[in-house]
Parts: sequence; structure tokens; C-alpha cells
Amino acid sequence: MSSLSLIKKEYDIPANDFSRAGEASSNVRKLLTQLGVNPAIIKRTSIAMYEAELNVVIHGNGGKARVEIFEDRIEIFVYDEGPGIEDIELAMKEGYSTAPDFIREMGFGAGMGLSNIKKNSDRFVIESEPGKGTRVYITIYLIEEGQ
Repeated sequence: MSSLSLIKKEYDIPANDFSRAGEASSNVRKLLTQLGVNPAIIKRTSIAMYEAELNVVIHGNGGKARVEIFEDRIEIFVYDEGPGIEDIELAMKEGYSTAPDFIREMGFGAGMGLSNIKKNSDRFVIESEPGKGTRVYITIYLIEEGQ
């Protein structure tokens, strides 16, 4: 199989812009639908990317998402220039959140983002350090096991 990507897309993710939050993941969902990708894989991709995108909007001072679609997988790279994550292990715990109250009052920041990304990814890597931002790498295979 070729390791060259068939499609590459890049999206800007503005900070604190909840009216545009989810645009990138919505565009990718539409693209995958047009390509005829299995709906279960589209759903997993949409959830993982949306959660990563929202983390950038809420915590990351804005950033970018890059998506590459290969014959056998989807690779998503989301990065920001935010304050970084001090304790990744703690941040991965369901329900843990550093979102301010006004974000929670809007219905965001429940502390499920990183764990939802991990649950919906075949491969998930997060890199972060205080003052250096956060980078999230997500891989979702286009062929589910057993197919």
C-alpha cells in the first residue's frame, strides 16, 4: 500500500470562538462521507477530532488541525500554542477539567475530551509541556478488525 496521502487538509482553529468550534471536524465528516467511508469510522473520527478541536478552542489560545487521509487510515494532528498540560496522566482522567466556570456553563469543559479522543482512536499520542502548547496525534484505521 502507498504511504502517500490521498488527501491533505489544514484548518485554523480560533481561540474562544464557540460559534466556529467544530467546523474542522464537521468538514472532515462531510469529506469522509463523500469518500464512502464506513459510517462507524466516520463517527469515531468525528468524535476524536471534535474533542481535540474543542480543547484548542477552550485551552489552547487557538491552533491548527491537519488531516491526512491515506488508503488505509486517517491521521489527524492538532496543535496549539496554549499553556500546555502540566500533568497529562491527570488530564486523561474522565471528569478532570481545568475549564473555567463560564465554559462549563456553556456546556463545555466536562473533562471527557482527552479520554473520548483516546477511546475513539486506534492510536493516540499527546505531547505537552507547560508554556510550550500541546500536540495531539490521532490515527484511525479505515478497515476495522474482522473485516
